[in-house]
Amino acid sequence: MSTSDGGADQQKPRSGPRATYPADRSRSSKRRWFYGLAVLVVVAGVGIAYLGFRQFGDPDVSGQATGYELLSSDRVAVQYTVNRNSPDDAVVCIVRARAKDGAEVGRREVLVPAGTEVQVGARTEVATSRPPVIGEVFGCTLNVPPYLSPNA
Repeated sequence: MSTSDGGADQQKPRSGPRATYPADRSRSSKRRWFYGLAVLVVVAGVGIAYLGFRQFGDPDVSGQATGYELLSSDRVAVQYTVNRNSPDDAVVCIVRARAKDGAEVGRREVLVPAGTEVQVGARTEVATSRPPVIGEVFGCTLNVPPYLSPNA
């Protein structure tokens, strides 16, 4: 009996396409790969969703300018609203003034003390080094520096 007719004493070929490419995998092997890849895709999707929520989700505190008033060539008043998840937390907001060319010409850190309201309105004046054209809230944070702390 020759080895090409499918006889029982068929040996593993040493060259040719059958030596280069292994025999087809079993169905259970293919199924295991499919399930493994499916689990990997689901885990990766959950991880990406978590990172996206942490990066772009609702922040603990936010501030938004609601208006501004140019008081003089070296002063602007900014009215703004602070939203915080926990009214028991003090918040620091950075309020700034910008010139016509977009450069920052004045900045002030403002402490919004802890209280009972989730949303707080405030107004502050910012001194400037050049004539301002706009006043805005740069950002707010719960990380109150020691020099602004109400307990200091």
